Amino acid sequence: MEYDMGQLLQIERFVIHLRAERRYSEHTVQGYEHDVRRFVVDTLIAAGTLPDRPLHRGAPCEQQEEQQAVENFDFRDVTPDDIRNWIVRLSEREKLSPSSVNRMTCSLRAMFRYLRKTGEVVKDPFLRIGFQKAPVRLPNYIPESKMEGVVAELEAESETDDFLLQRDSLVVLLFYSTGIRLAELAGIRLCDFSSDLRELKVHGKGNKERVVPVLNYTRTKIMEYLERINALNICLSGEKSLFLTKEGKPLSRTTIYRIVKEQLTAAGVQGKRSPHVLRHTFATHLLNDGADIREIQELLGHNTLSATQVYTHNSIAALKKAYEGAHPRARKNKK
Repeated sequence: MEYDMGQLLQIERFVIHLRAERRYSEHTVQGYEHDVRRFVVDTLIAAGTLPDRPLHRGAPCEQQEEQQAVENFDFRDVTPDDIRNWIVRLSEREKLSPSSVNRMTCSLRAMFRYLRKTGEVVKDPFLRIGFQKAPVRLPNYIPESKMEGVVAELEAESETDDFLLQRDSLVVLLFYSTGIRLAELAGIRLCDFSSDLRELKVHGKGNKERVVPVLNYTRTKIMEYLERINALNICLSGEKSLFLTKEGKPLSRTTIYRIVKEQLTAAGVQGKRSPHVLRHTFATHLLNDGADIREIQELLGHNTLSATQVYTHNSIAALKKAYEGAHPRARKNKK
């Protein structure tokens, strides 16, 4: 679809830029748009142009008034003080966490980067505005000793004649053995594997591709799963997705998330149980067993090393715990 960019609103052009040029996922694009619109509404409320109420929570006529005000908003008029006041509102009045405030600020910062690129904004209002200091949150992961038991149970389930058990166990095993994201696993097609099933081409964020190795035990389980699909005539439609329902339809992300949660719960895993926990587990176990952090960065598909370095904190925490439990002086000081 072609657009007359000159006839579109600033936010609409920004959204098209995120989809067409940055090639962000629809979920990410909606997040950016929501954050930018929230800034506009909050700024108009602070200026007295709109009544103070939650975003899109008024009567239809009030929502129309809000939409009209957003459409008339000109980002060229935004000052650094407007941004600072918004950050204060989010932090102190709405009690959002520093990480949430930083995420929303990043969305607005991206909007102004785009407007400067197009020449609509000359001065950068973010020039002297930094990020809030957020506490380092260590990724949740499953300890190796526990994960060994989980894998043993999953491998036993995969050897049954039950298609759903075989499929669901493979979902968890593939997450743990590759460290891929939920969206990446949901999008796997048979053609993404090499002919010998030893490599998997992963389509990551921003449509960036990377290749991850497939371990031998996972490869064997994939072959058995594909044989089961053929034996049961599940894929008569020629569907190319790896993970299918009994009717031969691709699994949704919601279903995959539920499968992981149910499988980990059945295996006795406590705390958070999600595909991302398995991703964290994959990275932490690799680091603990001596893998180079840059290799882990490449396997995870992180753009920056700093995103991967958070896993070093888990290793340090584990070392401190071992030290406090084993060193004579540490034990004495705890008494």
